[in-house]
Amino acid sequence: MSRRTTFTRRAALLGGGAVVGGLATHALSPANPTLDGTRFIKPTGAAGMLNDASGLSETPVFRHIIMKDDPGDTMIAAIRAELAEARANGRAVNVGAARHSMGGQAIPRDGHAITFDNALVETDTANRQMQVHAGARWSDVIATTDPLGLGPRVMQSNNDFGVAATFCVNAHGWPVRQGPMGSTVRAFDMILPDGELVTCSRTQNAELFGLTMGGYGLTGIITRLDVDLAQNQRLEPTYEEMPARAFADRFIATLADDSVTMAYGRLSVDRAEFMAKALMVTYRPTGDQSDLPAASGSGAAAQIASRIYRAQLGNERMKRLRWWFESGLAPKLASGPVTRNSLINEPVVTLDDRNPDRTDILHEYFVAPDRFADFVALCRAVIPASFQEFLNVTLRFVDSDPDSWLAYAPVPRIAAVMSFSQEMTARAESDMQRMTRELIDGVVAIGGTYYLPYRPHATVDQMARAYPRAAAFAAAKRRIDPDLLLRNALWDTYLRTL
Repeated sequence: MSRRTTFTRRAALLGGGAVVGGLATHALSPANPTLDGTRFIKPTGAAGMLNDASGLSETPVFRHIIMKDDPGDTMIAAIRAELAEARANGRAVNVGAARHSMGGQAIPRDGHAITFDNALVETDTANRQMQVHAGARWSDVIATTDPLGLGPRVMQSNNDFGVAATFCVNAHGWPVRQGPMGSTVRAFDMILPDGELVTCSRTQNAELFGLTMGGYGLTGIITRLDVDLAQNQRLEPTYEEMPARAFADRFIATLADDSVTMAYGRLSVDRAEFMAKALMVTYRPTGDQSDLPAASGSGAAAQIASRIYRAQLGNERMKRLRWWFESGLAPKLASGPVTRNSLINEPVVTLDDRNPDRTDILHEYFVAPDRFADFVALCRAVIPASFQEFLNVTLRFVDSDPDSWLAYAPVPRIAAVMSFSQEMTARAESDMQRMTRELIDGVVAIGGTYYLPYRPHATVDQMARAYPRAAAFAAAKRRIDPDLLLRNALWDTYLRTL
């Protein structure tokens, strides 16, 4: 969870809520987001407002409820009561966890916002599976499974996020030859908008399964999930620098080696050699897999890297220094074995900007490996011409997703996860929108896709072209939820028009 999200939520908690039966309830007075024409007013935790990791999505809500119950009868009854009240009063409902999205995808305008906060994780070691409460964070999962020699099969590279939220955005991660996180979910229980509790899997309520995987909470409220786990391992990294144009072929060839279990890439971001150089980092199991140490967090290299990362802002010399650090020094500092769980047991706060005048904005694009060179050429033509400070791009492999109706990887793709530091001004927001639309046009033209959890800068037409099943998804949602009870900014901005 980012510092901004934490501050907003903490302010709401201190604003006059009461905890009854595991529910922290907050009756909030709607207010209007403020924009003075030049600068976005930063979130202050004002009553009636929720925000997300962007700091730019301050939205009025009627009520914010934090549910801490186990996923049993008490919580189910509380969810049903909230749905019934919202329906009777024509208000929206939506569920979130860390709210790390960046465009209000987990915030119901003037509605009932529910935050799940429950660390319940039950393991089935024989089958390498877990039954997990929808609000459990990945940090809870690692804390529970690591002593058993297990860990998440697929998750994001940070541990702050809710497990059900990860499924609802269908996030991906470092493990290779793997699809998105939804590929590891076997079944889940979900409360439909009419209050019915159903179980969904690839064989039971299969349509609901595919609609909910990457469906941004628009089809129902998940209460618990059955999810695959993986064996924890001691891994050894290998670093290889190359020209960016050679990365895709080299990456795919390397991933054909079954001994590679985790991998990612980087591209240079200084303007003189913008996206000209690539670094590939691969992890293979060591010969000794006995007595694995407990999952750790940030190591020395990560702490140093976070400081260099922030020092890049407006400093081309520091961007070059960071490349030298990652491609030259880091292999020496971090060349020893590390466990699989330790690699992904990292909080977002490690790279927190701590700057009240700026915000970190993410983009993600998904392109076929044989179009990766075209993607790099597109980025080199578009990004340096913007006013945005470009800090990082991480490259991952995502295998095909045959299940999700809003799939970003219907075929195997390379994911480019980009980080920008944006001024908290209307001018910077307008420039970011212009740049984003130009990138999306170029990515769609080469058969790629952009990711939906971030700033709502795409046009409706761009969204429909990038996600050809979006109209069918919207029609199915209307059948499941004819009162349109479950809504968020993704629905309000895009899907409701299709």
